[in-house]
Amino acid sequence: MSENSYETGRLNLPFVGICTFGKYPYISDWDAIDADVAVMGAPYDFGCQWRSGARMGPRAIREASTLFSFGHAGAYDFEDDVTYLPAETTRIIDIGDADIIHTDTTQSHANIEFGVRKILAAGALPVVIGGDHSINIPCINAFDDEPPIHLVQIDAHLDFVDERHGVRFGHGNVMRRAAEKDYVTGLSQIGIRNVSSTARDGYEAARSMGSDIQSVRHVRAMGVAGMLERIPKGTRYYVTIDIDAFDPSIAPGTGTPSHGGFLYYEGLELLAGLAKRGTIVGVDLVEVAPDYDPTGSTSTLAAQLLMNLIGRILHARLTG
Repeated sequence: MSENSYETGRLNLPFVGICTFGKYPYISDWDAIDADVAVMGAPYDFGCQWRSGARMGPRAIREASTLFSFGHAGAYDFEDDVTYLPAETTRIIDIGDADIIHTDTTQSHANIEFGVRKILAAGALPVVIGGDHSINIPCINAFDDEPPIHLVQIDAHLDFVDERHGVRFGHGNVMRRAAEKDYVTGLSQIGIRNVSSTARDGYEAARSMGSDIQSVRHVRAMGVAGMLERIPKGTRYYVTIDIDAFDPSIAPGTGTPSHGGFLYYEGLELLAGLAKRGTIVGVDLVEVAPDYDPTGSTSTLAAQLLMNLIGRILHARLTG
C-alpha cells in the first residue's frame, strides 16, 4: 500500500462521528454478526460492594478508543516492527450493549450471556466491556458448550467469595463461580494484593480448586516471562481484566482502587505474551468507572489495552 493511498476518502479524525469501539462498524442485528471480533458492552454495576459507576464504563471506553482510530493504515508498532490491525485483514464490529434491567441481576446477566452466545455462534471472538466484574459470570456461562478454557484473571482482588448474606453473583463472587465450572480447567489469578472481600479461607479454596495466585510483587520478582511460564501453554484462554489491577496513579477511575498495581507495559507484555502462548477465545475488561476519572486516563488505558490485545490476538492467528 502506498503512502498516498492513506489519504483517500474522508479524514475521519478521532473526534468526528459516532463513538463505536475503535470507530469500527456498528451492527445492531445480532443474527448478522460476520467478523473476527465482536465488541459488546455490559453496562451493569449492581454487583458493586463499594463505589458504583461502572455502568458508564462501556460509553467511556468506546469514546476513548476513538483516539486509536487514526487513518486507514492499521497500528504500526515500531518496537515489534509489526502493523497491527491492518485494514485489509481486520474484521472488528461493535454490536452495542446487552440490555440491562435495573435492579434485576438475573435477567441482566441472562441478557449478557445471550449476547456472548450470539458472538460465539457466529465464530467471532467476544470482547465484552463492563460494567462491574460480575458480568464475567454470564460471559463464562456462555462457554458451557465450547471446548475447555483456562481462565486468566488480571486483578487486584481474588473475587473468590462463595456466598455472603445470600449474595452469590456479585463482583466478589466471580472467580468462585468460574472455578465451579467443569469446563474451566484452571485459573491464573495475577496482580492480587492488599485487602479485599476474600478472606484467607477463600484463598485456600481457590488453590484447592486449581488456582495459581500471584501478586504484583511476585510477578515483578519472576518477570513477565516467568509468570507466563506458570500458565499452561498451548491451551484456550479466557482473559478477564479488572482495571484495578493497574495502579491508581494511572487508573484512578474504578470502584475499588488499590495502590501497588501494575503499570501499563507490565500489563501489555503479559497480554502480548499470552496471545503467543495459546489461543485467547474470550476477553472482558471491567470496573472502569469514569466518574472517578477526571482526566480520562483510566478509560484511555482500558481502550489502549483492548486495542493492543485484539491486535496481538489477530496477528497471532495470521502468523500461526
